[in-house]
Amino acid sequence: MSLTEMPYRHRDLSWLTFNYRVLQEAKDISVPLLERIKFLAIYSSNLDEFYRVRVAHHQNLLRIGKKTRKQLGYDPVDLLKKIQKIVNSQQEEFSRIFRKEIIPQLSKNRISIRNSEDLKPYQIQFIEDYFQDNLLPYAQPVLLEKKKIKLFLKNASLYLAVHLVTKNRSAYRFAIVQVPSEHLPRFVELPGPEDRHEIIMLDDIVRHSINLLFPGYHIEDTYSIKLTRDAELYIEDEYSGNLIEKIKKSIRKRNLGPATRFVYDRKMNKKLLEFLMEDFDLEKENLLPEGRYHNNSDFFKFPDFGYDFLKNPKLAPLSKGSLEEYPSIFRCLQKKDHLLHFPYHSYKYVVRFFSEAADDPDVTHIKIIQYRVAPQSKIMDSLIRAAKSGKQVTAFVEVKARFDEEANLAWAERLQSAGVQVFYSFPGLKVHAKLALVTRRENARITNYSYMGTGNFHEGTATVYSDLGLFTTDTRLTDEVSRIFNHLENIKAPTPPFEHLLTGQFNLRKGLHKLIDKEIKNAKAGKKGLIILKLNSLQDPEMINRLYEASNAGVKVKLIIRGICSIIPKIKGYSENIQIISIVDRFLEHARIYYFYNGGKQIIYLSSADWMTRNLSHRIEAAFPIYDQNIHKEIRNFLRIQLKDNVKARIIDGKKDSAYKSDGSDMKIRSQLETYYYLKRKLDLPIIST
Repeated sequence: MSLTEMPYRHRDLSWLTFNYRVLQEAKDISVPLLERIKFLAIYSSNLDEFYRVRVAHHQNLLRIGKKTRKQLGYDPVDLLKKIQKIVNSQQEEFSRIFRKEIIPQLSKNRISIRNSEDLKPYQIQFIEDYFQDNLLPYAQPVLLEKKKIKLFLKNASLYLAVHLVTKNRSAYRFAIVQVPSEHLPRFVELPGPEDRHEIIMLDDIVRHSINLLFPGYHIEDTYSIKLTRDAELYIEDEYSGNLIEKIKKSIRKRNLGPATRFVYDRKMNKKLLEFLMEDFDLEKENLLPEGRYHNNSDFFKFPDFGYDFLKNPKLAPLSKGSLEEYPSIFRCLQKKDHLLHFPYHSYKYVVRFFSEAADDPDVTHIKIIQYRVAPQSKIMDSLIRAAKSGKQVTAFVEVKARFDEEANLAWAERLQSAGVQVFYSFPGLKVHAKLALVTRRENARITNYSYMGTGNFHEGTATVYSDLGLFTTDTRLTDEVSRIFNHLENIKAPTPPFEHLLTGQFNLRKGLHKLIDKEIKNAKAGKKGLIILKLNSLQDPEMINRLYEASNAGVKVKLIIRGICSIIPKIKGYSENIQIISIVDRFLEHARIYYFYNGGKQIIYLSSADWMTRNLSHRIEAAFPIYDQNIHKEIRNFLRIQLKDNVKARIIDGKKDSAYKSDGSDMKIRSQLETYYYLKRKLDLPIIST
């Protein structure tokens, strides 16, 4: 069945509903106030990336012929109009939440955001001095003149567009001034009453003193603007030449790409807007009206003034008792497999795994796949230490991880200079598996220890992403992990074929088909058929069609999809047995879990792979089965808790997407908190410090 024949929601329209769920957290009065401000920042940051990548992609498609566009299965012109309409509506709601809800609540908590019109005389003196002392060196006023002065607007930088009139009112001019938020704090605390904190935004300090930059002119008005540029790295002919050099060259050009979005104050003078459109070569589809302030991702840096009562209560990471009992993590892992739930469990065990491997004289080899890594990484430091001590250390570095290309290249060079053997990206393919392998000599034999995860080796995101990681010495798994690394190093097809792991480029898609078909077969035979999937994204048409077939056969399909969800549930003849929820809460749901009832012999895989075409067809991924029955039960309980969420779960049904799930129960189940306390009760151990 083709894409046009089956019910299918375009991935980008679905993504916009996910980002709206983020915005819902900003307006949820049960969320602590400073956390609501953080969700405004997350929403804005997400939208910036969406325009730099996805909208840029569709705008590029407008340049190809109409006949070619028909083969896409959708009309990019129509899609861009829908995107614009949805985003405009969301931006209006964003402004309302900030003005009508956040600002009044801040005021109730003795925090005020001022603008230059409502300042006391001594505060006016303060911002004028601040401008002279701090802003003036960065101020670069540019008078615009049509066809003569063409200013290049930097990507994602804040500017003020200025409407000027000569002192005798005989002529008007337009100008641009950059707001140097890259160099100075966006939020500046004003002198004021001791019992309050009063803040002014950097934009408004510039607005107030802007007349100093244009002597001889009267300032009619100023309007905030921001330009977003295409961020894709267009690397041509990846199969020839030096891929690393091409990536480095493309990174340098990233912020020079064509405009994808021009954000402006919706109160802007019409003549000024038309002038800017012509001067910066903007099309109508590039325009996005917003409120007075842009670059709202800066809300990540909103000052907290030590008001912890306006934040989420801290959930100190739980200890993993069995991993604490042994002085050597390797002795502990010899006994059984161990599962870690992040951020509920401490990430120190993963750090310790690499640190001990670096220092253990019996360890001979360490291998790791690096996709995204913390700027200051103890794991990478351990690899460097291990290499310098003479161990054989191998790192596969994916230098095409979007927006982390530069950081990964820098880490690769550091590793290489320390003696680590570094392998780089494949042409036309990304390596996304989250795997590590440590080889150790033990009593005249060799033992492989593997860490297999759903998330990156990143100490920072491990505190805010909900992920799962498995330590194992099970040779059924470690032997096949070793074969993946051999493939990455030698670019030869693994032999023998994978029997236990489902691996992208080899047996992942085929293996998933087989598991779904088994559920279909059982359901048609009158047996129970059940599939539970927890994913970040579900977009691949072939897999969606397979799930529709399962639903029609009577298989119950329960989906927990955080973001993109192109499948549409509850459609007669297609998806009557499909239920979908999305959970957005204080931690980013990031784990991927595949569950199949399998005639009562339940199968569970954890994975790095979403069910998107790029993951299933254009990446090296790993899905690993859970053989330990205690861990198997723990994951089933985790899924059960998530499916029962009636606080932060939203219903995805293609009609009223993002409506909060309500099951009529008096018992409120917030799955992230319930998971934390489930693990705490299960372990019956004290909380450890970070």
